[in-house]
Amino acid sequence: MDERDSEQLLRGRVYGADHDDPGPRPNRDYRELVGGPLDGLLLDVTGWAADTLAAGADLPTHLGRYGGAGASRYEPRPTDPRRWDWAGDSR
Repeated sequence: MDERDSEQLLRGRVYGADHDDPGPRPNRDYRELVGGPLDGLLLDVTGWAADTLAAGADLPTHLGRYGGAGASRYEPRPTDPRRWDWAGDSR
């Protein structure tokens, strides 16, 4: 499976969800991850405080630059806070 196939499998799935049931659930609040290794995934932010939502998140992933030891940073888009843009990878 090449990188494009892996990216297609991730689209529409929820970050961290069970592989057997990866889709979004009703009555939950999601942000769309845009760009970077988690592009197309949805992040469940149900119950997050406003200041936490405004700060964005470092999401552990083996798909980023640093493999299993890394995380990908996503931040709310100023013009559309329901979409979070990739801001880079870190260890």
